This record gives sequence, C-alpha cells and structure tokens, in this order.
Amino acid sequence: MLNHCFLCRNEDLKEMLESSKESLKLEAMKRIVGLIAKGKNASELFPAVVKNVASKNIELKKLVYVYLVRYAEEQQDLALLSISTFQRALKDPNQLIRASALRVLSSIRVPIIVPIMMLSIKEASTDLSPYVRKTAAHAIQKLYSLDPDQKEHLIEVIEKLLKDKSTLVAGSVVMAFEEVCPDRIDLIHKNYRKLCNLLVDVEEWGQVVIIHMLTRYARTQFVSPWREDAVFDENSEKAFYDSEEERRVDQSKPYIMDPDHRLLLRNTKPLLQSRNTAVVMAVSQLYWHLAPKHELSIITKSLYVLLYEGMFEPFMKSFYVRSTDATHIKTLKLEILTNLANEANISTILREFQTYVKSQDKAFAAATIQAIGRCATNISEVTDTCLNGLVLLLSNRDETVVAESVVVIKKLLQTQPSQHSDIIKHMAKLFDNITVSMARASILWLMGEYCEHVPKIAPDVLRKMAKTFTSEEDIVKLQTVNLAAKLYLTNSKQTKLLTQYILNLGKYDQSYDIRDRTRFIRQLIVPNEKSGALSKYARRILMAPKPAPVLQSAFKDRDRFQLGTLSHSLNSQANGYLELSDWPAVAPDQSVRIVEVVEPAGAPVFGKSKPGKSDEKFYSDSEEEEEEEEEGSSSEDSSSSSSSEESESESESEENSDDSNKSSSSQSDSEKKKKTLKNKKLQQQKPDSKDRYWSHAVTKFFLMHIVLSFSNQFVANCRCSLLCLYVFLVCQFDTVSWHVRVSLQASSPVFVPETSRELLHRMTGKGLSAQYRFTRQPCIYGNSMVSLQLTLSNSSDQALENIHISEKSSTGRDIHRFNASERLEPQASVTVSMGVDFNDSTQAANFQLCTKEDEFSVSIQPAVGELLLPITMSEADFTKEQIYNKITKTFKLK
Repeated sequence: MLNHCFLCRNEDLKEMLESSKESLKLEAMKRIVGLIAKGKNASELFPAVVKNVASKNIELKKLVYVYLVRYAEEQQDLALLSISTFQRALKDPNQLIRASALRVLSSIRVPIIVPIMMLSIKEASTDLSPYVRKTAAHAIQKLYSLDPDQKEHLIEVIEKLLKDKSTLVAGSVVMAFEEVCPDRIDLIHKNYRKLCNLLVDVEEWGQVVIIHMLTRYARTQFVSPWREDAVFDENSEKAFYDSEEERRVDQSKPYIMDPDHRLLLRNTKPLLQSRNTAVVMAVSQLYWHLAPKHELSIITKSLYVLLYEGMFEPFMKSFYVRSTDATHIKTLKLEILTNLANEANISTILREFQTYVKSQDKAFAAATIQAIGRCATNISEVTDTCLNGLVLLLSNRDETVVAESVVVIKKLLQTQPSQHSDIIKHMAKLFDNITVSMARASILWLMGEYCEHVPKIAPDVLRKMAKTFTSEEDIVKLQTVNLAAKLYLTNSKQTKLLTQYILNLGKYDQSYDIRDRTRFIRQLIVPNEKSGALSKYARRILMAPKPAPVLQSAFKDRDRFQLGTLSHSLNSQANGYLELSDWPAVAPDQSVRIVEVVEPAGAPVFGKSKPGKSDEKFYSDSEEEEEEEEEGSSSEDSSSSSSSEESESESESEENSDDSNKSSSSQSDSEKKKKTLKNKKLQQQKPDSKDRYWSHAVTKFFLMHIVLSFSNQFVANCRCSLLCLYVFLVCQFDTVSWHVRVSLQASSPVFVPETSRELLHRMTGKGLSAQYRFTRQPCIYGNSMVSLQLTLSNSSDQALENIHISEKSSTGRDIHRFNASERLEPQASVTVSMGVDFNDSTQAANFQLCTKEDEFSVSIQPAVGELLLPITMSEADFTKEQIYNKITKTFKLK
C-alpha cells in the first residue's frame, strides 16, 4: 500500500515537472528536494528533472542543480546526456548557476569526462566570481580521487589559486593542496605571508585547514624556539634584513625568532576568541607545537586536553564539574583535575571528588572512583586516606559505586597487601551483598592472591562459592577455580575435597573457557602419571609475585600525534594523517618567502631623477621641432630684451612698453593659430597611452603646487590671476588626459540575497499577495534600470484575472512593466520580472498593481547598494582610476 502511494506521488511529480507552467515545476522541485532532505529515494525522477536543467527560471534551475548533485553519480548515463547543458551553464551570467554546473559536472564519476572536467576546472579557476573559484578548488579534490594521473595539471591550478587574494577561496584551495600535494611546500613559500594576513577574514572552517597546514609548514622552515638561550622580541625584524653570512646559525649566538614565525603567532592569536571551538582548538595546537614555552599561558583558557606542567594550576576552579555539563565534558574535566593533583591541592580535589561520587550519572561516578585511585597511586601521602574513603563506599547502596570501589581497592592493595589485611577481611564480609560480577571476581582474586594473610577467611569464601558456582558469571567462575587451586597449594588439608568438587563442576560447564581452565588446573596441581614435570612448578607459577598495576590516564602517550587531529582523538594513526616533522637544525633560506611587488607600468616615481626621453612622445615630431625652434628664438629674444632693459634709461621705458604691447598682441594671434593646429593633431592622437595619463596627472599636480607655493608679497596679490592661469593650462591637457581613463566593465555580483520583501499583503490585496527582490543582474530593459523579480501569489479561493501594473506612476519613475498575467489559479504563484529607473535616488517608486476588478497602491524603496553596478577592472586600471579620482577630488575638477 505504501509503495503504491509512493508511486502515485512520483507520477504526480512527473506531471508537474512536464507541465508548461513554471510555478508547477518550481513547486514540484521543492517537494522533491524536501523528499531528499527526509532521506527518501527520488532517483526515479531523474529523467523528468534533468529536462528542466536549461530552464530560464533561476529559482527552478538552482533546485534542479541541487537534485543533480545528489543523484549524478548514481544516474551517470542520464547525466552524461546533459553534459553539453552543464558546459553551457558554466558561461551563465549568474555565479550560482556557474558554480552549481561545475559541482554537478565534478559529481559525475565517469573517467571518460575527465578531460572535460579538467578544462572546466581551469576555466573556473580564472572566473571573476570568488564563489566559482572556490567551487573549482572543491572540484580539484573530486577529480584527483577519480583520476590521480591528473596530479601535475591539478597542481598547476592549485598554484594559481593559491595566489588568489579572496578570503572565500583561501580555505578551499589549501584543502585541495592538503589532499593533492601536501609535500609541495615550495608552493606555500610565496603565499605564506598572504595566508597569515588573510587568516582573520577567512571563513571558520577554512581557518582550521589553513592553521593546520601552516603548523606543518612552520615546523619545516623555522628553528625550535624552545632553546634556553632564546631571545624573543615581537617587533624585532633584524634577522629579516641580515646578510647571508649573518643568517648562518651560530650556536654561540642566542636564538632570535624569525619574523615570519612571529607573524604566524601574532596573526593567529586573535582567533582564540572565535565562536567556533574547532578554530580555538586549531590555534591552541599551533601554539602548543610552535610557540615558546613561556607564551603557552595565552591558550590556558582554550586548551582542555593537553596539560603543561604548572600551566593550569591557577585556573583549577575553571575545571570544576557543573551539573549542566554533558558526560563527556565531565569526564574531560575529571581527567584534568586528576592531572593537576599534587601535594598542595590534593585535599581540595578530594573534597570535590566526594561530591562527584554522589552524582546521579553512574558512569561519571565510576570514573570519579577511578580518579581517586589514580590520585592515591601518584601521591603516596594520601594513599591511606583514599583507601579508607573507598572502603566507606563499599557500604553504598549503588551497586555500580560499590563494584568500582572494589576494583580500585584491589589495585591499591597490591602495593602494600601486608599492611591492609583488615581491608581484605572487610571486603570478604561484604562479599554476599555484592552482586556485580567484576567486583565479586576482584574480591575472589584478592582472597586467592593473599590467602596466606587471611588463612581462615579464604576457605570459607571458597565454600560459599561452591554452593553458587553453577549460577555465577564466567569471570567469577574463573576466579573461583583460581582461588581453589591456590588454596589447594597453601592449605590442602582444609580445601582438598572442596577443590576437587569445584574442578568436577567446571569439567562439565557449558563454557569451553571454564572447561579448559579446569583441565589445565587439575593437571597442574594434582600430580599423576600424566602430569609430567610441570606440576613441580605449580606453586611458583600460581603464587608468583605480581607487579602492582599502574593507574594511567587514558590520554597518555597521545603527544606522538598532532593535537586536534583524528589520530590524536583515537590514539591511533588514521588514514591521511600527516606527520609533524621535527624542527630543522638550521633554518632554511627565508628569502624564498619574499614576494616582489610589481608597480603598475608608467607609475610616477617622485623624488628621483627623470629618465631620458621615452620612445613614445606626447606630441608629434614636427610639433617638437617647431617648439624647439620657438623656445630657441624666445630665449634669444628674452636675453636680448633683458640686456637692453638694463642699459636703457627710465625715459625710454614708455616706448618699450608700447612696443611690447604691440608685440604681445601679434604674438597672441600666432599662438592662437598654433593652438588650433595642435588641437586638431591631438584629436588624431590615440588617447590610450599610460605614459600620457601619468604625465598629465603629474603636470596638473606640479602646476597647482607651483601656483600655491609663491610667498612673495607682490606675487601673492596676483595669486587669483595665477589660479586662472593654472585652470587655463590644465584645460590644455584635458583633451587628452580625460580620455585615457580606463574602460569599465560590469561583472556578476558576488552575493545575491535570496530573501524577498513584501510588496502587497494578502489581506490588503484581497487574496493577492506580492513579494519582490533585487536580482543584482544587468537589467535587459535598459542600462539605467534596476532589475527586480516579483512573485505573485493567489491565497484566495477564486482565480484572479488580468494582473498587471497600471500605466499611472505618481513619482514619474520610468518603469518597464511585466506582461499581464491573464489568470492566476487559487493557491498558485507566478514569478515575473520588471525594471525600474530610480534616477540614482533612494526615493520610493510608487505604482498601481491591478487586477481585473481592483487597484492597489504599492511602492518599492531601494537601498543604496542596490543602485550600484559591480565593476571589474585590472589592478593597474584600478590604480589609475584611484589616482585620477584623488587628483580631481583634490583640485575639485570636473
């Protein structure tokens, strides 16, 4: 019946997917994704879903790609038929579609498409969107697992992505590096400082990956900071600028931390305040493995597993167990308190343990008793106190507490059995009341091991066990057989018949372990013709002195694995674990991490001598020759005029002034003709030269500087005229410099919000509700318009007809209206697009949303960011545009 319903539901979904209405397809995909989220198998719908991969509806296409990522590996044959569609989607204007297409393509685990995947990854690695480049980094790992022979080509892509300056890409490409080529440390050299500086802004899980990688890198590139003669100065960069001879490690000189080593420690320290515990743990392990010992106090509040002697003692109260803590947190805190115990604080810790023993959490109470035993073993001064306390717990009503106390007492008594015979007697008296198998077995072992200290009590315990032997657990039966054998060797007169009786019971026991043990003990302790020479050594074998057990922490010997890794948690090397190398004796060359900064071509260099003439001239050769001739003649005229002025008298000055006025007027006429000739030639020049741009910008700067730097009183009175001269001169350069600005290209947005805003409420709209969102895509209806997506829904029980936007607009905004929806069925939705020209204003655009019967006034008010256009340009063009804006802003030019 259930299968029939499921098949019917699949048929309904197929019909909706094959419908011509986008709303039905969208609803079907939502239901299918919901089934996948619940763990249902929707693979039968693959043919119907894959048909919609080329849909123009963005929301529908996203859901289709979500489905394909899930089932592309299972339905490889059908997915291969849509390869061309995925390849076209890699060129889609929407970054989410491009990334989804690459994700689906890399999920098809078929070796035949490896070349296509490789080409797609290379193209995506140069995509303008950092989200697509991040997806390319994820696809690298999938392709490597599918075809390891592509390693060299993938390393080239990794090397390119490692140079990416986007924080969104950094974590993903480092993860790909760790998966594909973790031994290629040379790829990290040039990117080391960049990764350290980007670390704070990378997303949290990317921070974890980068920190672990940098930990391994630092252990291979820096010398150990744990030397006794180490010198630590966070601001010291002397070693960075030392010569090669000074860089050589000299054991006679004190250790100075490498600046790059200090950079890593300094940039990871703020991450100790992260809300993600994995990040805090990663930073803690980095400090544990890389930082000087005296700086480990920084991580004391964050590091909960590894303990450095004396480091956590001031914070002991921070590890007290709270009632709200989970069991595993309680166990870890208990472990820490046990490791912190010493002669000075043991009394405080034992009082705290007494409270924990009464906990309702039985597992935690048992762990506390084990911790008391460890304290008694490690600190001899409190051994008796702990033993007495554990003996008192034997009268506890909780069987778990009693059983664990017996086990711990047994281990403690092995250290000094002769001094604690009273405790053994007390435990024998409680034997009848103890029902836990491990506790009963422990008491029997103590009776047998130290039967000579309790010669009257041990045979009586054996007598009781003979009565209940057949109903005991296997572990208790084994210890009963051992007790009988030991008593037979030490007190055969009283226990010979009793021992034979127990051996006969064990001979026919259902457990083969009991039967084998019984036969072995019989041949060992009862001499006969078949027993051989081994029976002579029965006493030495069974009654041999046994070393006292050492109570150790479960976290002991885990320092051989890198802290925070899976291998450290399991205390066993896991697959993919990368060993943390030892410190190098001599630090490798640190110059490998120096990155040369390439300045933009044609950038002005202030304060340096001007180089010779460039091959590319500002004016034509003929104009330069004319200017040189003019300059030569003007210089001769000026020199002659100046000499004549010095020799002539004041009476002749008026005549000279008249002559100069005439000459100036004639000279201005000739200059006008030359200027018109120059302007015509300038219009024929190509305006895209970088050197021209910089020369004009610098010329403007120095002209303004000269005009404003005059301090002479007479010239200061004429500063206004000089400013006018400056404006005039600058305008001569504007005909060229204003045209060399970079060409701007629109790019895809980095982030597109999925949330919608309410445009019309269903109560106000009489069943019609509308929501809108900004798509942040170039509007196809006009360059000055903003693209919007409207979702119209009918929540009434009647169909709505002729839904459209009225041609009236109260604010005078230019609106491109969507095509009228002829009919919207009840409980149905439709998605339409429209464009609005807000005239670069955040004022709301008001218009009328109409149906066949009603009109509703609605308004859309944009945020400032929705009016901006994302622009892509090269670094050199950005620098030019930035300097251009600075100059125009400084001098207020338009």
